[in-house]
Amino acid sequence: MLLPITSARASKTRVAAVLPVILLVLLGILIAAPLIKILIATLSSEGLQAWSDVLVGRVSTNLWWRPLLTTLALGVGGAVFALLIGGLLAWLVVLTDMPGRNLVATLSTLPFMIPSFAGALAWVTVFRNGRIGGNVGLFEAHGISIPDWLAWGFLPTIIVLVAHYFSLAYTIIAAALGTVGADLIESARMAGASRARTLFGIILPIVTPALIASGSLVFAGVVANFATPAFLGLPVRMYTLSVRLFGLIDTGHTARGYVIALLLIAVAASLLFASDRYVSGRRAFTTVTGKGARVNRLALGVWRWPLFFLAALIGTMTSIVPVLVLLFSSLARQPGALFSDWTLHFWIGEKGGPLADGLPGLFRNPQIIEALWNTIRLGTVVAITTMALGLVVAYSIIRFKNRMLGTALSQLAFVPLLVPSIAFAAAYVALFGRPVGPFPSLYGTFALLVLAATAHNLPFAVQSARSVLGQVSKDIEESAVMAGANFFTRVIFITIPLAIRGLLAGGILVFVKMVRDLSLVVFLTTAVPVLSMLAYYYTGLGFMQYANAITLVILAICLAASFVVHLIQQRVRKWN
Repeated sequence: MLLPITSARASKTRVAAVLPVILLVLLGILIAAPLIKILIATLSSEGLQAWSDVLVGRVSTNLWWRPLLTTLALGVGGAVFALLIGGLLAWLVVLTDMPGRNLVATLSTLPFMIPSFAGALAWVTVFRNGRIGGNVGLFEAHGISIPDWLAWGFLPTIIVLVAHYFSLAYTIIAAALGTVGADLIESARMAGASRARTLFGIILPIVTPALIASGSLVFAGVVANFATPAFLGLPVRMYTLSVRLFGLIDTGHTARGYVIALLLIAVAASLLFASDRYVSGRRAFTTVTGKGARVNRLALGVWRWPLFFLAALIGTMTSIVPVLVLLFSSLARQPGALFSDWTLHFWIGEKGGPLADGLPGLFRNPQIIEALWNTIRLGTVVAITTMALGLVVAYSIIRFKNRMLGTALSQLAFVPLLVPSIAFAAAYVALFGRPVGPFPSLYGTFALLVLAATAHNLPFAVQSARSVLGQVSKDIEESAVMAGANFFTRVIFITIPLAIRGLLAGGILVFVKMVRDLSLVVFLTTAVPVLSMLAYYYTGLGFMQYANAITLVILAICLAASFVVHLIQQRVRKWN
């Protein structure tokens, strides 16, 4: 009996020695190599000239400094307002006796499921004026003049971004508030502390790490966002770093684009790193103990219903109203006439009709049907590849921690979290946009989309896998090793079944991100159309009905996928 046990343990030792090395090489190719490529490209003579042009040249104000200030203003403003709104809603839902808390909680989580450019398209449908010609929005169609500052530019951009990202802040802050022990609040009240003293002296210090984490994530999301500033800012020549990056590379100024990409990475990574250092060096508070205590919710008194209506209004205006605007617009013959003379032409109309220059409806357009299939296929493949790679990486990090290779794997796997998606896409174009040795150019191929998306979404997969694998006892694996099971047998028949619920949750997150993402695919889709890119394309042509209808299809795919995974999770056996 000793021989097979010894052999199995020797096999495990070989895997422990080889697996992290293989994964490091793979992640080096997928993550480090593209970033190193654009860095090297900016160190050539042309690249050094690009650095000079961007930072100190005659055009540096338009290329870097003005877009930087706009980006920082959007990032800081978006983070502050998202924290205020998300924090208020989280406090009302978790710690007060406000009625309708479940409804408000649902409405507060929906906006992050909706593509960020959906809000921008809804805004344009309602507030668009005649500045760039073509059709006008709902208000101007009814004779109400809309100034440029309300139709385009900074104000509508930050409103739409806050309406999208406050949901992220709400989710993180609500989870942190849920750990605030009722005994802490009760002790403060018994000691005579006022409500304000309890809020600022107990609750806020406890949830400060969540506030910093959510604020930094919102900032990074706003800085990396391409679609909303492009839709709402370009008509008045308002450029953010992501929009400027796309414009430079799209017009052939590749070296300058790579410089902007590196600087954009530095901006996003600096804040995330600073926030992480602050939270790591901050005094921690223990709030989850073995004592149970029923939450004694704060009585709002006469403010219960007014605050409920305010919270419900915020949720409705940011989740339900934009979807209804997109739906009505997709049925309107003219974008401004949302509530009359509806038609199904933009959905099922035949080619050659009197509307939209004779273009066929959504489900009769071969290009859109192809993009629909490509979008579902891309989301599914990327979810599978990302979660598979994330599972193996997480396994290596957990099982071989406290070793140099495991630490290097952990750090490298989370690098994409610091890189805005549009900059990551630019790096992939730089590395794989032309032949590398015996490998052909992947530019414009489905394979390039899968590789870039897998690498960029890897941090979410690794985190999801680590959270579930950390709950699996080593005794189970040791028993399998003693029974002679090799590494792949243990992963397929033990690890995956035990972690399947968490893997499904991580997989649906990756799927939804890919289906609704525009920033990552905007550089990478040429011969492989996807729905988000077609929505951007039709918006540029002025066919808002098509763009809005495509956005609704994206939303329907995300919601349907979430519902299906929820049903599957309910049927999956819960293992103890």
